[in-house]
Amino acid sequence: MPIAVLASLAAGVCFAVAGVLQQWAAGGRPDAEALSPRLLARLVRDRVWLGGIGLAVLAYGFQSLALAYGPLSLVQPLIVAELVFAVPLSARLHRMRLGPREWFGTVAVAAGLVLALVSARPHGGRPDAADLLSWLLVLGATAALVGCALAAARLLSGPWRASATALAAGAVMGTQSVLLAATVDRLRHGLLAALSAWQTYALVLASVGGLLLIQSAFQQGPLASSMTVLDAMEPVVAVTVGTAVFGETIHTGWPVTAVTAAGLALVVAGVASLDSSPVIAALRGRGAASGRGGGCEER
Repeated sequence: MPIAVLASLAAGVCFAVAGVLQQWAAGGRPDAEALSPRLLARLVRDRVWLGGIGLAVLAYGFQSLALAYGPLSLVQPLIVAELVFAVPLSARLHRMRLGPREWFGTVAVAAGLVLALVSARPHGGRPDAADLLSWLLVLGATAALVGCALAAARLLSGPWRASATALAAGAVMGTQSVLLAATVDRLRHGLLAALSAWQTYALVLASVGGLLLIQSAFQQGPLASSMTVLDAMEPVVAVTVGTAVFGETIHTGWPVTAVTAAGLALVVAGVASLDSSPVIAALRGRGAASGRGGGCEER
């Protein structure tokens, strides 16, 4: 169990620094590149961004190690601690100081996610239990949610726009986690079984689409507006689909459901506090100016 705790915290730190580096690079890209493959084409030539991707890969390694020694209900809440590292680090990088409002928002999102995940404790389930109709409903609902979030993003500006795009990214990445679970389950029956399943190829498409949406969210606003929503949305989608489609169970009843609801309410309050913060709004302009003048790549 100590290995699982230490590996989870190491993954959280790596994810935090990875997010900061990716947002630093993406934040300097022109607004016209948002949601365009050109954004990724430019970023792959940026050494800062590539360093962030490398740290993200390392973080997944730590996460895998943690899951080998501990349950998901322990590992996921600890990894959420990345928010407590990432938001202050981003502000420090831009030479800005967080006030009580920003600290409340950051801690509220992290604490709310931990409360919700620990109290619900999803477990069990079988990925092979989902039929084609269930998968079509999942993919259709995800597409509808992503479409609504991106439509809202076009009407918003500043941190709220980044949060709306991050909402779409979280929905895609949550579905990607579900597809990953189905692919891993197929791998137990051999490589050929995985390669012959459509979920494997849908996983690749979801991963690429999710990466584009995440970088677009990073490009559109400060890290606090995107990472908080992304970290909140991804597990919510994964747990919802796992419960509805894979037959996973979550703990309910009094007081468990009340604690879960309180955790989710904290998350919403934290995101609203951060997105309406003038300090976070100022980070958008500071980040864009720093990124464009940083000379990390040839423009």
